[in-house]
Amino acid sequence: MNPLSSNIIGNNLLEFKNLVGIKFEMYNSLFTSLPFHRVEKTGILLSLFLLHCEEGFRKEQSPADIINTFFQQYTTYRNEQEQTDLLFRFIQYAERQVVLFDALEDAAFSDIHDMHGIGTLKQLQSEVLQRSSQVQLSEKLKDFSVRLVLTAHPTQFYPKEVLGIIHDLAKALVNDDTVLVNTYLEQLGKTPFFKKQKPSPYDEALNLIWFLENVFYQSAGQILSTLENQFPDVVDEKNPLIRMGFWPGGDRDGNPFVKSDTTLKVAEALRGSIIKCYYRDVRQLKRRLTFHGVENVLAALEDKLYNNLFIPGFKADLNEEEIKSTLFQIRKTLIDQHNGLFLNLVDNLLSKVKIFGLYFASLDVRQDSSIHTRALEVIAEKTSALPKNYKNLSEEQKIAALLSINIKVDTSLIENELDKDTLETIAAIRTIQKINGPDGCHRYIISHSTSALDIMEVYGLFLLSGWKKEKLSMDIVPLFETIDDLQNAGDVMKSLYKNGAYRKHLKQRNNIQTIMLGFSDGTKDGGYLMANWSIYKAKEIMTSVSREYDVEVVFFDGRGGPPARGGGKTHQFYASMGRNIANKEIQLTIQGQTISSNFGTIDAAQYNMEQLIHAGISNALFSTRDTTLTDKEEDLLQALANESYEAFSILKNNPDFLEYLNYASPLRYYAETNIGSRPSKRKSGKLNLNDLRAVPYVGAWSQLKQNLPGYYGVGLAFEKLEIAGKWNEIKHLYEHSLYFKTLLDNCEMAMNKCFFPLTAYLSKHPKYGTLWNMIYEEFERTKKYLLCLTGRTELMGDKPADKLSIQMRQRIELPLITIQQYALTRIREMDDQAVDSSEKKIYEKLVMRCSFGIINAERNSA
Repeated sequence: MNPLSSNIIGNNLLEFKNLVGIKFEMYNSLFTSLPFHRVEKTGILLSLFLLHCEEGFRKEQSPADIINTFFQQYTTYRNEQEQTDLLFRFIQYAERQVVLFDALEDAAFSDIHDMHGIGTLKQLQSEVLQRSSQVQLSEKLKDFSVRLVLTAHPTQFYPKEVLGIIHDLAKALVNDDTVLVNTYLEQLGKTPFFKKQKPSPYDEALNLIWFLENVFYQSAGQILSTLENQFPDVVDEKNPLIRMGFWPGGDRDGNPFVKSDTTLKVAEALRGSIIKCYYRDVRQLKRRLTFHGVENVLAALEDKLYNNLFIPGFKADLNEEEIKSTLFQIRKTLIDQHNGLFLNLVDNLLSKVKIFGLYFASLDVRQDSSIHTRALEVIAEKTSALPKNYKNLSEEQKIAALLSINIKVDTSLIENELDKDTLETIAAIRTIQKINGPDGCHRYIISHSTSALDIMEVYGLFLLSGWKKEKLSMDIVPLFETIDDLQNAGDVMKSLYKNGAYRKHLKQRNNIQTIMLGFSDGTKDGGYLMANWSIYKAKEIMTSVSREYDVEVVFFDGRGGPPARGGGKTHQFYASMGRNIANKEIQLTIQGQTISSNFGTIDAAQYNMEQLIHAGISNALFSTRDTTLTDKEEDLLQALANESYEAFSILKNNPDFLEYLNYASPLRYYAETNIGSRPSKRKSGKLNLNDLRAVPYVGAWSQLKQNLPGYYGVGLAFEKLEIAGKWNEIKHLYEHSLYFKTLLDNCEMAMNKCFFPLTAYLSKHPKYGTLWNMIYEEFERTKKYLLCLTGRTELMGDKPADKLSIQMRQRIELPLITIQQYALTRIREMDDQAVDSSEKKIYEKLVMRCSFGIINAERNSA
């Protein structure tokens, strides 16, 4: 590490200690005034309980022993109700400690991170000017963009009311306004942290629209304005550089509560929200632009926006081009007649209109391929649109039948609600495009895509809904997730590109094919290394196939929060992509907690978006060496992936594997937390790994503090290749490949959040002890090899500020994970005794309440 990097890291750590660590201890004392029952005593007892937990785990005590001895030594509570009441008060207290810590980190973000340093637009400007790369940048910006797609995957435990308090609390903390901080903490004490009912898909959409209005609207607009100011002749007028996508209300895969009317309602909410933002900005502009030739033009725009928002019947009376042309007119007048006064304010609003249009975020529709197949089989049976024997035709014959469709299906003939809704959703897309504009909803994503037929069946459904081939303004996006599907993806796309009708459709869509790749199910299927490497290879192969057929391919990454689901330091992955992988755009999902932790404030959102933009542009323009892996490096990674996959498969195929997770973790309670509208399993019935969704699967391992999906198999793979004499090659790969280093950096992050003493009592369990020891031994093995590779003495030793953040969060959550394991132990005891009483329900409630605080403390756990 060079001296400059060491200084930056040291300064970041010092800032973190001063602005977060010390302030947390100071403001934490204000919790004694929160309006809880006997709160002062609760705060004192919680401090004692934390120390007791730390000492107990050092002595290798179980959570049950720790809690029982605590009540005996420090309280007079002897009956169960008094004891569980105190545990609930501990949870309430700790939940709000997490909120305080979140707010402190948010408030300190711009001090801890260098907002003009490595990976920012300021650095990009310096690099471009230093290397005289304006022409290359101009060429790159013609079609490069970063697309952030907000999803409603249920890993966000804060209701929007609490998010608002965190937002305001962070502002008060920035100003060191202790009185206001105390007021917000009191508000926090009275505000519920969890919902008694599940949110509807529409509720989920409104929660995420809060982030669009309060964060992305400001930060994305500022980025584009800054870039246009830095490079006025370089930024392409037709390419907004940043695009927002949206899944709540459009993603119906496994969610029976998302209907066509939901999709329409969410699209309307998005449109209303962005118009409200424009209306607010225009009213602000009016206070400044009080000049002749401008004031009346701006007033007319304000009236149009007002009518659209508040008066029925004016929805079609406004379009994006009209807003732009009005602002360009005002801009010209300011330059010609008023010396460009307040031109920056007009340009900033123009930037926002370019990014958000009249749709705010483009609503993606997603459904499972099996639903389309079933709908088409029903249509064939009930109508004359398809051959009656469609179900029994070969793949080639089915595609031929789909391309021969020439009639629109009458949906009244379809009885099944899901089949009918599939067709009505496609009709809804046409309505959204008409009202919100063509970009308001233009992507249909197909989960579990395994063949070209899966894509062509969606193409056929659009024809059956009355769309004409030559006017089909939709991008059909296959999603490849499992290891087998990823390995077959190249052949699927080649088969698709050979289809003349589909190629003609692609030409209408600017010859661009978007392909989505899912990290979550891949990790669940093949383990950490194999999943990531399979996605890399799939991108490599599909890039080659697409270039062979002269198709511009764009990869859309379905990433979650933690490394096990494609999260972690994602911008480093994009910076490490070689020239054999298409990098026209960066597209990724931003899920659950990642939205609030990485994009929860304007500063954080701007910083992280700039990191992604810089990664995509600098990789193409300034890469000092070719990041493309050599054949030898690819062979080594493939060997590591294979060994890791074999190790993970042995664990996964253990008949007790999923039972162990269900036994030891809060997995079974995920569906009852009321944080998401979507069921935790794809199908009802007996629990199995294929139907279990990635969020509860990864989240359960996280709450168990074992984080297995983020590292299992890595250590065993290293061990096998070391025995084979390949260790020096692995060290060389780590030192020279940013891709491999990023993989292992994220692995370190997952491991740094583990705490095996919590569940060490299971190491001698008659049924699950073997599994626990397998997992623990692999954790220690992986840790040993990672430290040997990095040359450090501890995990994340090169990121002390991040490491300290994790350590402080883990101290806050230690009482919560202890209480949760204690409650699970008590529930198992009652199950063994066949007790199903109100007492058991109290412990189940303890488990769920702990989940909220644990997940929020982790920030990227699922």
